[in-house]
Amino acid sequence: MRSVRVRILAILAVLVIAGVVAWQLLPSGEAKTDAITVGTSDEVTALDPAGAYDAGSWAIYSNLYQSLLTFRSGAILPEPDAAESCGFVGQKLQTYQCRLRDDLTFSNGRKITADDVKYSFDRMLRIKADVGPAALFPNLDSVVTEDRLITFNLSAKDATFPQKLATGAGAIVDSTEYPQDALRPGNQVDGSGPYVLKSYQPGVSAELVPNPKYRGALKKTGVAVDVRYYKGSEELLAAWNSGEVDVTHRQLPPERLAELNLGDPDLRVTEADSAEIRNIIFNVREGSPFASRKVRQAVAALIDRGPLVGDVYKGTVEPLYSLIPQGYIGHSTPFFDSYPSPDPERAARLLQEAGVRTPVPVEFAYRDDDAYTKETAELRRQLEKDGLFKVSVKAVEWTEYQKGYAAGEYDAYTVGWLPDFPDSDTFSQPLVGTGNVLHSGYSSKAMDRLIAATQEFSDRSRTSSDFKDLQKLVGEDVPLLPLWQKKDYVIATSDVSGSQYLSDGTGLWRLWELGWI
Repeated sequence: MRSVRVRILAILAVLVIAGVVAWQLLPSGEAKTDAITVGTSDEVTALDPAGAYDAGSWAIYSNLYQSLLTFRSGAILPEPDAAESCGFVGQKLQTYQCRLRDDLTFSNGRKITADDVKYSFDRMLRIKADVGPAALFPNLDSVVTEDRLITFNLSAKDATFPQKLATGAGAIVDSTEYPQDALRPGNQVDGSGPYVLKSYQPGVSAELVPNPKYRGALKKTGVAVDVRYYKGSEELLAAWNSGEVDVTHRQLPPERLAELNLGDPDLRVTEADSAEIRNIIFNVREGSPFASRKVRQAVAALIDRGPLVGDVYKGTVEPLYSLIPQGYIGHSTPFFDSYPSPDPERAARLLQEAGVRTPVPVEFAYRDDDAYTKETAELRRQLEKDGLFKVSVKAVEWTEYQKGYAAGEYDAYTVGWLPDFPDSDTFSQPLVGTGNVLHSGYSSKAMDRLIAATQEFSDRSRTSSDFKDLQKLVGEDVPLLPLWQKKDYVIATSDVSGSQYLSDGTGLWRLWELGWI
């Protein structure tokens, strides 16, 4: 999901020495075989890939399911996984074909056919879950199969279609086990990824074991892994401190991350220049105070990112002034250009021009998590301190939170976003296109034209100007307000290898890279 540069901040000499000592302590021929335990505060919305489009769900999908294409660690372009080969037909970028491998089976032993691939896409688009990934394929008209050949017919050019196929949205499911018109009930998974789901307790744990039937791009399928889910960063920290987990990823409290001792011989710390971003999303539907663009602009004129970066997140995030983060084609800073510093007088004028009475009442919702509670308190303070807004805050459990903002229940809400693939398109069409996955109600013909223009070129360097124009329009319309871009941290005990691949810029949670030293 991200094209990033990963810096491993462990001291290699210490690790080598630790490895030697560990080897000397083990009897000859004996190796550690326990499952590696990974802790996270992300949540899984649904085990069915047609039903979720969030970081926690997609992390598990990349291990249990297989897509036609996948990304090598750090790569920008995908390569075949369930497919033998893939490519556009002709120069129009509207017909894409893949030939399925002939040696694939689901974990239940059933042979995978091209019809299963077609079925997976057709049902995902038919179900069109409110918090599902169907919005990623607005131009997919039809999927046609002939023997092992799969043809995707698009209604418009989309040079990024291969990257989208390589995401969790392209997960292949068993057509005999997944209902055609509804999400699969229960906690069973029939996929063909590198792991098999041995057991699952929602919100608690997922026990993964290597899939001996896997065939694809990967050369190995790793060791057994137990994923533990924690309700918030403080609970995850307690688990880490007690030795309950071997690896933590997403996310320890900022205070703990800021005080990491990189010279600690008991730790392996990976810090990645991540493209994860966080925005305030405005409900622009009639009846919301943010239906008025000037009211949205007034919020942009008030927000000071400095206290968020320094006081709330302790320097583990950087201020963000654009829809597209640093490191991606077309990145610019329209919100800094238009709102270089907090300006209460300008905000007051905008509200007066909007014809609204102050303080403007706003219901502000956020995911119920300790870190976001502090963030929301700071945002509320900034909005209320000049008497221009009156903010009521609401903390909501993640699954219900997604349903709430999809139904338009909140005036404003904060959502983090991890890119699905390493291209700027992942920040545009899903976030500000008509029918966007943020369910803001925002729709602009000018925006949709710009998005379509960015999808026309396989040479992605040719899209820079259009992406900058797109971001300029976001800065004018303010359907959302960028807050920060964060660094990503993976922390592991010194006897675990491969933890750096959990954050390698491709959007895949590579649990199969983990191992014991």
